[in-house]
Amino acid sequence: METILVTGAAGFVGSHLLRLLSGRHTSSTLVAWRRPQTQGGSAATGAGPTPGDGRVRWAEVDLLDVRAVSQAITEIKPTQVYHCAGVASVGDSWSNSYATLRTNVLGTEHLLAALRDHAPEARTLIPGSALIYKPSDTAIDETGALGPVSPYGLSKLAQEMVGLAAARQDGLAVLVTRSFTHVGPGQSLGFAASSFAHQIARIEAGHASPVLSVGNLESRRDLTDVRDTVRAYHLLMSAGIPATPYNVCTGTAHRTGAVLDGLVACAAVDVTVQQAPGRMRPSDNPLLLGDPSRLKRAVGWEPQIPLEATLASLLDYWRAAITG
Repeated sequence: METILVTGAAGFVGSHLLRLLSGRHTSSTLVAWRRPQTQGGSAATGAGPTPGDGRVRWAEVDLLDVRAVSQAITEIKPTQVYHCAGVASVGDSWSNSYATLRTNVLGTEHLLAALRDHAPEARTLIPGSALIYKPSDTAIDETGALGPVSPYGLSKLAQEMVGLAAARQDGLAVLVTRSFTHVGPGQSLGFAASSFAHQIARIEAGHASPVLSVGNLESRRDLTDVRDTVRAYHLLMSAGIPATPYNVCTGTAHRTGAVLDGLVACAAVDVTVQQAPGRMRPSDNPLLLGDPSRLKRAVGWEPQIPLEATLASLLDYWRAAITG
């Protein structure tokens, strides 16, 4: 019987992945790790099984504690690992570069070292980021030039290199993705679409004046619903080739302003948009667009949830969170 471990299971991607796995692996043992003192487990996003759910064995494990990681892997000996834990904020990484690098790189190294010593047969998927690529004005495939422009992107490039080294030097079955922007219910307010939706929900509830504060609206992003993203991870776990990077993206870029327009169209009140200098990032790629051809060929993945449905569910999530 399989034992499937999800690190970062209380987070945005981890909770959606846990929900998918709990529905498709009913005879497997699901183990969910969260950071110590994390409040509420995946209830924070409302996406996946909560810590009281008997389908999942929850544990608090600090990935920066090498002994704790080794002991926990020794006890469960997973056959599959989805390593979703880590610092995910691009915007905060300029002021939080040390913690971003330490968590994303050293935490991954601790996990892979424990797997090498105690569960060497496990297949491990490390969700990476398209922000490891050098900015480009065309769609990027996996042969694209690397050149991150943020501390976060640098941390994810180093994380991928740690994973590839474990595969090539230690023989571990490590799968790596270069995931483009994914959005959906439960996403942090540090991301544009979630921030827009949260502000609209507060305005609708009468908690704020009808003014939306926004940053750069001209950037264009390849956007995937998080539920499609985790479905790609699940398919890669079964059929992906270790040590081979896979873009997870749709191949279509959307202007941030168009995302805002889509959410405003769903609003139950009239709003005014106001640009705020404080919401501008020190560096921002004008275009981040991926080529998903390799992923589609490998596992037959196609995005299924249109952006309009994603934005509607994101707004509904914040409406429920604010009024509930």
